[in-house]
Amino acid sequence: MKRSVGQILGRTGIRIPLILWSLAVLYPIFWMFLGAFKSNAEIYRNPWGFPESFSFDNFVTAWTNYNIDVSVFNSLIVTVVGAVLTLVLAIPTAYAIERINFRGSKILFTVYVSAMMIPMVLGWIPLFFLLSDLGLLDNIYGLAIVYAVSQLPFSIFVLTSFIGTIPRSLEESAAMDGMSPYKVLWKIITPLSMSGIITVTIMNAIQFWNEYFMALIFLNSSENYTLALAIDFISSEAQYTNAWGTLFAGLVIAIVPVIILYAIFQRRISKGMTEGAIKG
Repeated sequence: MKRSVGQILGRTGIRIPLILWSLAVLYPIFWMFLGAFKSNAEIYRNPWGFPESFSFDNFVTAWTNYNIDVSVFNSLIVTVVGAVLTLVLAIPTAYAIERINFRGSKILFTVYVSAMMIPMVLGWIPLFFLLSDLGLLDNIYGLAIVYAVSQLPFSIFVLTSFIGTIPRSLEESAAMDGMSPYKVLWKIITPLSMSGIITVTIMNAIQFWNEYFMALIFLNSSENYTLALAIDFISSEAQYTNAWGTLFAGLVIAIVPVIILYAIFQRRISKGMTEGAIKG
């Protein structure tokens, strides 16, 4: 009985702070969703209540007057291109480090892991001049390349852990059957590492979709703005035009895809990160 009471009290003591923290995190998001359906007058009159009538005028204004539609398309291109390019570079690199015994492979892996600890801000100025020299400044594809390179160390670190658990006998059997190393990589190693690949892809995609500072530095034209920059522009305008409902609508447009994506792949992401940690 004492053990049961102690377990109940222990669980309650853990759950109550977690519930309070969840409410503190979720309530601003809930308030933002409500504000997206309110008029500016209603936001000032009743900021914490439910809207009198759910109107989509703010979404229409954000989509048309503030070019959110173009920004969503730009963010989608940057996210997809960046995520795919990261995989194209990370999968062969992780395979080479883990499977090919060459001089300096461990040092190279250590360099990649160490790069995860270097703040990206240190490379912004050199990257600015490099993109300018290459003619990729104010270019969403140039930004996608920067995103892909920035996430390479993390992606290689995770994928190396998964590839290291695949039995070498599978590769040896495939080689005896006449498969080239490239076919072994893409037809055997890649499918068997799919859990880690999906985990890396989703986490990178969320990172690219939400990124703000590098987009602010490397993009200048409004027609190339990503969604984060477009929302920042609406935020600056809202201070003078009171377009708070439009701002909330833009935030909802930005956050809904991330919530849906994470909700769909939550278990796979958690499973992939746990397996990668155990295998590594």
